[in-house]
Amino acid sequence: MEKVLIGMSGGVDSSVAALLLKNKGYEVIGVTIDVWQPEAEDMASIAIQDAKKVCDKLQIKHIVVDYKKGFKESVIDRFAREYMAGRTPNPCNICNRYVKFEVLLNLAKDMGINYIATGHYASVGKDETTDRYYIKRCKADLKDQTYALYDLTQEQLSHVLMPLAEYTKEEVRDIAIKNNLVNASKKDSQEICFVPDKDYAKYIEEQYNYKAKTGDFVDTKGLKLGKHKGIVHYTVGQRKGLGLSLKQPMYVVKLDIDNNNVVLGLEEELNRKTVICKDVNFMLVERILNPIRVKAKIRYNAKAQEAIVSSMEDGKIKVEFDLPVKGVAPGQACVFYLDDIVLAGGIII
Repeated sequence: MEKVLIGMSGGVDSSVAALLLKNKGYEVIGVTIDVWQPEAEDMASIAIQDAKKVCDKLQIKHIVVDYKKGFKESVIDRFAREYMAGRTPNPCNICNRYVKFEVLLNLAKDMGINYIATGHYASVGKDETTDRYYIKRCKADLKDQTYALYDLTQEQLSHVLMPLAEYTKEEVRDIAIKNNLVNASKKDSQEICFVPDKDYAKYIEEQYNYKAKTGDFVDTKGLKLGKHKGIVHYTVGQRKGLGLSLKQPMYVVKLDIDNNNVVLGLEEELNRKTVICKDVNFMLVERILNPIRVKAKIRYNAKAQEAIVSSMEDGKIKVEFDLPVKGVAPGQACVFYLDDIVLAGGIII
């Protein structure tokens, strides 16, 4: 019987994924990676208990891996550094590659197990021509998580099973209810796990003893509009919470870290047709030799837009959209698709 380690967060998706794998004949071992920091001990306790209850129900082994220190160093510290540098990071993408999949795969190798699995809504494929693995959109388009998985390595993909690829969220919940899983009706997490109240600036200030430096709101011509409370409190595209009384709606269009200015503009000033990406992870192809027409997403919930991607001499990728896209935020990922397949992705600069 083939063994598989599955990451179990205590949520319904990973629980049903474990059930489906067991029903397919795998010897399933549930693994909960404990990344919760001291300030989130209650969340950790609930998640671990729910995962254990499901494993007991499924009569499979459950392991808890303490990875608090590694998670803080690779995800939280990086998240804080990026925000303090005026960028808007996506910690979930980082966590997937450097925590969830890396910890699971290393543990599997240590145990002599060839497969790992997760409850992500995506599928893994292999192109026989290029001999490369890739991530592909799943049946549940509204829950599609390929954007958050673009940075996975070929080594990781070669060992991954994703059993939820052919299911919608509603179907997954129905399976959980029919099998009396304790978390069948548990709500999905909608926030970053280590900042449950969504106040990123407050979290950074408290956890890193960071004092945000006040500065000026300016328009795109440099005219001062008022005082901001620190760049860490803002992100590109933001309109609410500026604390200004203006004649017309204004949006954050740029965070000028060098001059400590938050640049505001009209909605149309958020538009960009050209995006440059660094730290590109190639998935379907090893590199881009000639310009390729793709659909590209600039954030998790954005609609993929028609664009042409091409390589630059310094290893970066240029993305030229057919039509302007709104709210491009440095630090976020831009992911490129060929039909439903992830071609590559990188960090917006």
